[in-house]
Amino acid sequence: MSEELSLLVRDIGDAGVAEMAGAPGLAAAVDQHVAAVRDRFGAHRPPQDALMDYLHGFAEDAFRRGWWPGSTRDWEFVHIVAVCWMMRENV
Repeated sequence: MSEELSLLVRDIGDAGVAEMAGAPGLAAAVDQHVAAVRDRFGAHRPPQDALMDYLHGFAEDAFRRGWWPGSTRDWEFVHIVAVCWMMRENV
């Protein structure tokens, strides 16, 4: 992943995690994505390096498909926030 893409993903994660505090709907959506990521890995606490690799691959694919963060409610944004939250909270 390019440095620019890494920074953008980090910024999306930071903004989304901060927004969760005042947006119960976003927090609920993030919870659903966290559950899906856990199911994907078959682990309650996937390893940090596995989450980082997954996040990079997911973001690269999303950008290749033409996605660009424009809404804090779109699927890709929420998914990136969920993975970032998991890495921060180590859950």
